Amino acid sequence: MEWMRAAVLLLSLSGGLVAGRAARAGEDWGYVSVRDGANLFWWLYPAAGNSSAPLVLWLQGGPGGSSCGYGNFEEIGPLDVDLKPREFTWAGGVNLLFVDSPVGAGFSYTTDSGAFARNLSTAARDTVFLLDALFRSKPLLQEVPFYIFAESYGGKLAAAIGLELVKAAPRRVKCRLAGVALGDSWISPLDSVLSWGPYLHSTSLLDDLGLAEVSAAAAKVQAAVEGGDYLTATRLWAETESIVERCTDGVNFYNILNGRKAAVSEDDGVSDGVSASPGLVHGAPLVALFQRHVRPLQADRLAALMNGPIRAKLKVIPDFVQWGAQSEQVFANMEGDFMKPVTGVVDRLLDAGVNVTVYNGQLDLIVDTLGQEAWVRGLTWRGLPGYLQQRWRPLYTRSRPGTTAAFYKQHQNLAFLWVLRAGHMVPADQGEMALQMLRLVTDPQH
Repeated sequence: MEWMRAAVLLLSLSGGLVAGRAARAGEDWGYVSVRDGANLFWWLYPAAGNSSAPLVLWLQGGPGGSSCGYGNFEEIGPLDVDLKPREFTWAGGVNLLFVDSPVGAGFSYTTDSGAFARNLSTAARDTVFLLDALFRSKPLLQEVPFYIFAESYGGKLAAAIGLELVKAAPRRVKCRLAGVALGDSWISPLDSVLSWGPYLHSTSLLDDLGLAEVSAAAAKVQAAVEGGDYLTATRLWAETESIVERCTDGVNFYNILNGRKAAVSEDDGVSDGVSASPGLVHGAPLVALFQRHVRPLQADRLAALMNGPIRAKLKVIPDFVQWGAQSEQVFANMEGDFMKPVTGVVDRLLDAGVNVTVYNGQLDLIVDTLGQEAWVRGLTWRGLPGYLQQRWRPLYTRSRPGTTAAFYKQHQNLAFLWVLRAGHMVPADQGEMALQMLRLVTDPQH
């Protein structure tokens, strides 16, 4: 397969992987040219003094969100957005890798408007191409357990990457895929949408009339998905979200306790990158979706950090590339993929023996736990009956040993974590529990 060609090694910026100048021992970053005109950016924090520590890849959502930006400085990296040490960082205990994927997210970029990924398989192949280059250039990483952690839409990408690696290894991509962790992930969009009404009603955020209105809108989404009309399903998804906002007085989609989130105006943030994309649904629905699901990942403080001090540190970002500037095109070009489920991909990972962990924040709405539980119950994996018979057990953090922090259930190679008092961004809301979860997933003896 051409996308696995061995030529991707230490090449020039236009041809492949470019190593960055490390600021600490082993810290590294650079670009991989995954297709003509399409370049992915990566950033690696090495484990501290442990050559056998696992490699953990973090993937952001959106699509169009930046792992190297938001995941790194807002959630799990060694420093926060103020460049102060993070108390519950994932760096140090593992080799922590961030990748800005799909092409155009974060510092990743394309010089060809036709090179944006338009489907999940392209985005997954691009990322595997990068991983192959990284494993070849850093042979020690081939020998350690490799885990993919993801959040939101990144979970779809994580599952697809995992399956690509299962199919590619060991003949083409040399790595030890040990597990995939799907955090508040958009695995079955329809199950999420159908559960919004019941979840909001049960938490007293919808009255009976509101429940009926949201449920009716969700039923239209269901009809479009079941009819295979995914572009229409995306438009109806946006309309359903607008109905939710109106009926709840602007509930926050990412944490229902975080206060009112103002509804998106049809005139907010309309840009040429979205409105002029050929072959896509134009206008308010797509813009509203971008405003809700990518703009929060590009707060002004973070953008100033990435385009200022971080850009100066990295020294490999082309002058014409601005962090996050192409994210709208990323989002727009993936529009037809939004509502497609990947539960079948998860089934195949489980059947192949890959460890799959599903984790979800209790207070998340956009990918609420009810919807996650629904698609898990619908898996065809042969071990599912045994999983469903398991009882969950409570988990506690060191700082609050008497307070339940999460519930955990596992059977064979499927596990589920219900993270309490967390919204969509679990590590940002419950950093200590998220770090404990990392250890639980990556250290069998933990």
